[in-house]
Amino acid sequence: MSKRDYYETLGVSNTASDADIKKAFRRLAMKYHPDRNPDDEEAEHSFKEAKEAFDVLSSPDKRAAYDQFGHAGVDQSVGGGGFGSSGFGDAFSDIFGDIFGGGGRSRVRKGADLQYNLELSLEDAVAGTTVKIRVPTLKHCTSCSGSGAKPGSSPETCNTCGGHGQVRMQQGFFSVQQTCPNCRGKGSIISDPCDTCHGAGRVKEHKSLSVEVPAGVDNGDRIRLSGEGEAGEAGAPAGDLFVQIHVKPHPIFERDNADLYCEVPINIVTAALGGELEVPSLGGRLNLKIPAGTQTHKLFRMRGKGVKPVRGGPVGDLICRIVVETPVKLNGEQKELLEKLGQSMGKASNKHSPNENSWIDSMKKFFEDMKS
Repeated sequence: MSKRDYYETLGVSNTASDADIKKAFRRLAMKYHPDRNPDDEEAEHSFKEAKEAFDVLSSPDKRAAYDQFGHAGVDQSVGGGGFGSSGFGDAFSDIFGDIFGGGGRSRVRKGADLQYNLELSLEDAVAGTTVKIRVPTLKHCTSCSGSGAKPGSSPETCNTCGGHGQVRMQQGFFSVQQTCPNCRGKGSIISDPCDTCHGAGRVKEHKSLSVEVPAGVDNGDRIRLSGEGEAGEAGAPAGDLFVQIHVKPHPIFERDNADLYCEVPINIVTAALGGELEVPSLGGRLNLKIPAGTQTHKLFRMRGKGVKPVRGGPVGDLICRIVVETPVKLNGEQKELLEKLGQSMGKASNKHSPNENSWIDSMKKFFEDMKS
């Protein structure tokens, strides 16, 4: 079967520039690459045709031979193994970058991100504060300005990969890329390393930072400090520092999003007769009115006395949860008074203890159902 004209395969004229040829091949390779078209024999065939046409037309010598003698002038040189031609290598490196999200050339690597766990009191988390922290990190070596080379010298381009950081072996129409074993992907070699960092370009240090904690932060929130992470290799930008917020347990309050909860113990006299007492809030003391007949677990909501969320929204509430305490260590007189109270209440127990009597009725029905 006769081969298609290479110019026709790439969709360009025979006067096309090198840039036009490269652009046409990139477009076809993106469209027909086998990794984008698995198990598609037609796409694989089109990709091979485009690769073969580009391999010839991207080489000045091969293109001249093809223009003069057609396919007969280049059949012996197409499809060879080993490293690809420079033109093919550059374009194919770009194609892999477009398809797989990374180019074949060496790239400076941003420094690693760091995390610092910051413990705060509930008061500081709600009101906001400024905290000084000390963080261990890697910083650019000042002696060599992060290059890793001794002052007065500089890193040399790697001879193995030509500064690309990648080496590529071509087998048939496949091109396999690997990290350069000589420079380990950096693209350069340091023959005379810095005495301070020993060629790493970075040194271990502790640095002190002031962290502005906004009002309303909660457990799990993170504060990002851009560029305060580890320094990158060979002078690359530093990573970020993430300050992870941990709010310590509070002896009085529990937080639930924007609301605060607290337990308020009261004696049976206040619960039965009602009264008024002081309760704490993060803004100071508040007066809470207790109506007569208040039961344990009764909730009282104090509007706007909670937390203003860090991401905006209305201020939460303070919710007081009542706990009625049973009196202990009674003297004889007190016991006698309670016994008299119990005898008095017994005559009208349905009226004074509705929950108890409702529970007793439910228990009686439960046992009756078991018998039937």
